[in-house]
Amino acid sequence: MKCPSTFLTLVMGTALLAPTAEAHSPHRSTARETHRARPSQRGATEGLVSGQGEMKFRVLYTSDRLPAEAQAVLEAAHGGFAVDHRPGRGETYFALPGAGILQISPDLHTIRLIETDPTLRDTNLHNTTLWQTEDGTPYLSFPANDAGRVFTTTLAGRLIHTLEAPTGAEDLGRSQVNDYFKNGGRFTPTDVDHLGGWLYVTTGYSDLDWVLTARVTGRSPLALTWHDLAFGGRGTGPGQLGTGHGVTVVDGTRVEVADRPHAEVDRFTRYGHYLSTLELPAGSFPCDIDYVDGYAVVGALHGPDREKGAPIYVLSGDRVVSEVWPKEELGLDRFQHIHNAVLKRIGDRFYIIAQSWNPGDFAILEQLKD
Repeated sequence: MKCPSTFLTLVMGTALLAPTAEAHSPHRSTARETHRARPSQRGATEGLVSGQGEMKFRVLYTSDRLPAEAQAVLEAAHGGFAVDHRPGRGETYFALPGAGILQISPDLHTIRLIETDPTLRDTNLHNTTLWQTEDGTPYLSFPANDAGRVFTTTLAGRLIHTLEAPTGAEDLGRSQVNDYFKNGGRFTPTDVDHLGGWLYVTTGYSDLDWVLTARVTGRSPLALTWHDLAFGGRGTGPGQLGTGHGVTVVDGTRVEVADRPHAEVDRFTRYGHYLSTLELPAGSFPCDIDYVDGYAVVGALHGPDREKGAPIYVLSGDRVVSEVWPKEELGLDRFQHIHNAVLKRIGDRFYIIAQSWNPGDFAILEQLKD
């Protein structure tokens, strides 16, 4: 997932490979050791390269890198990642149903399980965002599409707030949206991001398909309350959505929503005013978009050719400059559908952290440098 709005928001066994660029040492933890619970994919990916121009990638790490508890439930993966872009940090967070929240170290070497409340651990957390309040306190928020809630935790995984589904008693800013919940419509959040004290929540797995908002109304303890702003809505017109799947706040100025069946990313002001549409290759199903240092990555559920595995698109200036094919060209057989991909930079090199769906899988890709 994400570029958090405020800041471009396993202890393991023997390393398979080490990232070429160095980063600061990971924080110590009491995590359990990693075990190889699944067959290694490393041999199948050795020497393979995918992508074009300066954005060619190879497989750095596969799911071998995950703790045993995560490997055991990986096929159910249906979530996404958040990178901590604050100065001096660099950890990446995600979650797996049945295992809980995981943290990837800034140098990508280690992945550890974080103690997770059973309420979160045993449901699907469909994506992840990392954000902070005005006083600099960081939080993780997870949209639980199955549970119909948005959970917020500390970076240590302690559950501190649950945003329940709207009941219809709140004013969500649109009579159509209010009536949907008054009549018992399901709340199925698929993603969440933060900007200026507001959370933006997509609902693309329901007939609603509006982006909802909630406000931070208290900090000690944290309180979130539904807000009277909703935008998007199901349709084919400008700013309407087919499946509003991922939401990303960019540079603290705009909100972008990945519209899967229409192969596009729709752009809005923070107040929900439609700005423009980023068109992606016809037939692709973009799940989300993530920005770092002038580049963006888009993980696609499908590519234009349904007979092939799905691509990860790398963009520069709204133009696709590279197509990375994890299944077709990198030997990652379980990457038929990309559910989420984020971009991370260490030194002069980019890395893609990616997750597939149905079946679930995990990999970290490294940019090749001449």
